[in-house]
Amino acid sequence: MTQHIPRSNLSVAKIKGIEIAYETFGNPIASPLLLIMGLGNQMVFWDEEFCRQLAVRGYRVIRFDNRDCGLSTWLDDAGVPDISAMKNLIEQRKTAPAPYSLRDMADDAVGLLSALKIESAHIVGRSMGSMIGQMMAIHHPERIKTLTSMMSSTGDRGLPPPKPDVLSILLEPEPTDREGFVDHSVRIFKVLGGSGFQFDETRVREWSHESYNRGLNPEGVTRQFAAIISTGSRKEALKSVTVPTLVIHGDADPLVPVECGIDTANTIPGAKLLIIKGLGHTLAQAAYPQIIDAISRHATYSG
Repeated sequence: MTQHIPRSNLSVAKIKGIEIAYETFGNPIASPLLLIMGLGNQMVFWDEEFCRQLAVRGYRVIRFDNRDCGLSTWLDDAGVPDISAMKNLIEQRKTAPAPYSLRDMADDAVGLLSALKIESAHIVGRSMGSMIGQMMAIHHPERIKTLTSMMSSTGDRGLPPPKPDVLSILLEPEPTDREGFVDHSVRIFKVLGGSGFQFDETRVREWSHESYNRGLNPEGVTRQFAAIISTGSRKEALKSVTVPTLVIHGDADPLVPVECGIDTANTIPGAKLLIIKGLGHTLAQAAYPQIIDAISRHATYSG
């Protein structure tokens, strides 16, 4: 018999003038584990099955929409940053202002914990979500039991860039009609997926349909991207992080090459590194057991 895992209704927390939409899985009094999503993706891309499998391990799993995404507040009044101009300023070693920073997004995550009356939690980030988790570890270490940084980087400028063909697809204008958006999402996930795991097109289409129904915010994605650019490298600050850290990375990641994960693990004192053969920049369902085992072991023995 499949174990029943309680799931909360969608809720909203008000944090410093913005609303963050979230939901939870598992026992409300279990050890909290906060999942932070990557650039432009809504919380539904933390697959329900992934959340439930973590909850079975004894965690209260929390997933949420970052600001400017899904059902959380869209900061339309902040305007649309000129990404090219920002990159030019960075190249000139100048400050590249953005509507908000990764630290602001980290403060959102901390605010959500406070709204839920959670003193500290296990943090699991994915891509940009890991960058947000790293900023939490730098600026709010007392709120973190353990950090798991997946598919991410220190932001050091000397690290290998994404593969050009991957970047070109990601920079294509996002279709605004339902079927166009879903087909575009499938193309992106196929390119991001690694060579070692079967691509589950049906599941990607389900997530994409749900995202479309919840609302698309292309301008918000640009603002999130600007937050990454303006924040810059976290490498020096990460050298002083004391939060127990696990780094998970696929050796077939075409967007954030595996060298970026290795650099993260080498930079954070005492960090552990798990490299998954054949995994790209997606959470393949067949990799869930290995990833969830690693997260649970890390949380149990380090937290």
